[in-house]
Amino acid sequence: MFLTITTTGTPERPATDLGFLLHKHPGKSQAFSTSYGTAHVLYPEADDRRCTAALLLEVDAVALVRRGKGKGRGGAPDAALAQYVNDRPYAASSLLAVALSGVFSSAMRGVCTARPELPAQARPLRIEVPALPARGGAALVHGLFEPLGWTTTVEPVALDAEFPEWGDSRYVRLVLESDRLTVAEALRHLYVLLPVLDDAKHYWVAPDEVDKLLRAGEGWLPDHPEQKLITSRYLSRRWSLTREAMERLELVRLAETDDSEVEAIDNAVAEDVGDTVEAETETGAESESETGSESETAAGGEARPTPLAVQRRDAILAALRAAGAARVLDLGCGQGQLVQALLKDVRFTEIVGVDVSMRALTIASRRLKLDRMGERQAARVRLVQGSLAYTDTRLKGYDAAVLSEVIEHLDLPRLPALEYAVFGSARPRTVLVTTPNVEYNVRWESLPAGHVRHGDHRFEWTREEFRSWAAAVAERHGYTVEFVPVGPDDPEVGPPTQMAVFTLGTPQEKEAKAA
Repeated sequence: MFLTITTTGTPERPATDLGFLLHKHPGKSQAFSTSYGTAHVLYPEADDRRCTAALLLEVDAVALVRRGKGKGRGGAPDAALAQYVNDRPYAASSLLAVALSGVFSSAMRGVCTARPELPAQARPLRIEVPALPARGGAALVHGLFEPLGWTTTVEPVALDAEFPEWGDSRYVRLVLESDRLTVAEALRHLYVLLPVLDDAKHYWVAPDEVDKLLRAGEGWLPDHPEQKLITSRYLSRRWSLTREAMERLELVRLAETDDSEVEAIDNAVAEDVGDTVEAETETGAESESETGSESETAAGGEARPTPLAVQRRDAILAALRAAGAARVLDLGCGQGQLVQALLKDVRFTEIVGVDVSMRALTIASRRLKLDRMGERQAARVRLVQGSLAYTDTRLKGYDAAVLSEVIEHLDLPRLPALEYAVFGSARPRTVLVTTPNVEYNVRWESLPAGHVRHGDHRFEWTREEFRSWAAAVAERHGYTVEFVPVGPDDPEVGPPTQMAVFTLGTPQEKEAKAA
């Protein structure tokens, strides 16, 4: 099993700098023990103009069988000989990837204490792998490496050179060339994509493989067009691990797009939040501790105020029923309180909860008991991860969308993006938007003067500000809008929550439809 890494240089930037980057001296031949054999590093050529480092992995077939207990490609229990006679010593695979990470671990991390300026420098690179299993053929090899900036040369290896009529094998000779990548990037690409092309691993894929994939894929995997295939194959098609990796990759992509940290994106739910805790979320409903003057009778005959969050959900459900909506989006669904309420009404045939926070969606899934839900009920509900600041084709074609206590969690400059994503791109027939009425805050005895209702609120609008914004949105996107108070409507300061009901079309179209 063999590969070479070649670079060129000048007297000012000698090619032998490759030795510093790989932490292996060009004047020496070194050997390293691995779990499955011995890895050798040597330099067939090394001068200022051209330097080549070679990694040769001698696989111990007996050790491979003993540690793998005969499993994996060529190791079926009914093929004892194939355990010892197979392609593992010759074809690049996960064995070579593990050797790369072990022998060149510092290089993969981009660490060079002797010359700290070198790892960040792109340089001319040529990587050659003489025998590479390619399950998917040359087209897949091109599709995996070329989006990363490589020029690829893929030569199929004949089954037998003396009998060309037998055709090609599934092995290829691969040559990668680039002058705009660093050595660390090149090694991370190989570490992930070699086992992906082989579509097999010689060891048990444990949950920590997700962390390894994300570390090696940092900076390139979230935006790779073959991300799903890479993730699935790297994790040996283990569905649970693949799903976890895809969710974490989506968070990384959203964070990079927002120029923020992943922790800032996935902060919708506090750590260790239980299923029954009505914690306030970044994009979900406000705490149910807010109460209005409406009340219900508690045990013992005492009047107990109805939580404002319950009044808000009731108002939303009433508006959705009045609009005749059957397929509903809950945008910024948080922990799934509204989704749970929608599921109780059979007239809502399809319910999609959307949130940027995977932790919130996980709690929502537990709240809804999706894993124990009957098949017919489960077919009505879906939870998806997504950011409301970007258009999403998955959100098109629905009867209604709900933004319940969402907009005030966004910075004002981001509101136009949300506006276009919902009203301009998704364009549901009905859109419900609720937000706090800041004028009502003086009625909260526990709220200090001048404070917003939650620390994550970027703003809270007066009734006039909210109506002005809603009217402008409706005019720009062809909607009409009506306003509904939620909670006790104070004659001086209005209701605690204000709701806008947007309906697609002109007033004349609405009247004709009603008729």
